[in-house]
Amino acid sequence: MSKIEEVAAAVEAGKAKIVGGLVQEAIDAGCDPTQILNEGMIGAMDVVGEKFKKNEIFVPEMLVAARAMKKGVEVLKPHLAGDGGASHGKYIIGTVAGDLHDIGKNLVGMMIESSGFELIDLGVDVPAEKFVEAIKANPDCHVVGVSALLTTTMPAMKDTVKAIIDAGLQSQVKIMVGGAPITQEFADEIGADCYTADAASAASKAKELA
Repeated sequence: MSKIEEVAAAVEAGKAKIVGGLVQEAIDAGCDPTQILNEGMIGAMDVVGEKFKKNEIFVPEMLVAARAMKKGVEVLKPHLAGDGGASHGKYIIGTVAGDLHDIGKNLVGMMIESSGFELIDLGVDVPAEKFVEAIKANPDCHVVGVSALLTTTMPAMKDTVKAIIDAGLQSQVKIMVGGAPITQEFADEIGADCYTADAASAASKAKELA
């Protein structure tokens, strides 16, 4: 097993305690840092995402793997050129105004980050204007994720998507929406570019859109 394969196996198994050491061993052995990131860690998270979609693993296992990857990235970051290895650019995420739920958003964020994006997390209860400001401030961001967990905050999601479109930003970013009450029909109705039902799907869709 190569050093990079060892890193991948440890990330997939969620072995956060040993991932950092294995990444350091791979660097010491002369492995290319970008290759360690893409093949060793992002590749492992792609496998984890696929297993999650097939119900072979569940949210806890996915979280553990994402945390393990984070430990590896901490060791790897100083060795990556320039932007910390965010190979797909930036991804802005936030939960809409009036909604304080962040577990789903955080899980999506971890998977997005694990897929090679630089994550900009606006937090919860985010007004539409704040999404617009963040997109304008980051011209290299091409995907934005808007989350709502309450049926009562679905209108706020609609307002957020409208604000982004009205600001003329749809040529820059694709708008992804998600959350328990959200459906494909609702996404189509409010003019979002894409709806995903879970964190793993969100990560693979974001890579397509970036």
